[in-house]
Amino acid sequence: MNTPAANPYPPVKIGIVSVSDRASAGVYVDKGLPALQEWLSRALKNPLQFEPRLIPDEQAAIQAALIALVDAGCALVLTTGGTGPALRDVTPEATLAVAHKKMPGFGEQMRRISLNFVPTAILSRQVAVIRDQTLIINLPGQPKSIAETLEGLRDADGKSVVPGIFAAVPYCIDLIGGPYLEADETVCKAFRPKTAIRSFPATV
Repeated sequence: MNTPAANPYPPVKIGIVSVSDRASAGVYVDKGLPALQEWLSRALKNPLQFEPRLIPDEQAAIQAALIALVDAGCALVLTTGGTGPALRDVTPEATLAVAHKKMPGFGEQMRRISLNFVPTAILSRQVAVIRDQTLIINLPGQPKSIAETLEGLRDADGKSVVPGIFAAVPYCIDLIGGPYLEADETVCKAFRPKTAIRSFPATV
């Protein structure tokens, strides 16, 4: 990735939150945060600053972390884990509790993508919301599923068949007054109306 000095795109602060009782207690190594950071580093051309959080499945703790990340200036917050029907899965409840606006299309599209792989995708309860000028999205718990829902589905020739949810993220952040996110089309092609596309000088 280009250094911030050589990079023409605006810097972006991103919150990444892994919700897991066992990982936060050290029972096993968390895989969610590294998966999120790795994918975002490939998908975005902007200089990125990550704000990672590893927390247990406690609604109050999740809400506090989300609010703190928004207050810290994160344009985007992605969570992983805690979105199923189990009794301890409360990430969607915590996310909705801090919402100023709900964005149901993200959850609908994630389930649509995941249903191509497993019938139990209908048990997923991921939601997306806006709080102030921050987009917050719940993602699945497994690294493979995280990449699938963000990138979408491709055919054998690499052509997009079902768009991933990240295709809509940069323009959504534009609309709520956040920084301009420039996606790498080889990872995920973002969509913007022609009138919203900005040009930047070539990197050196």
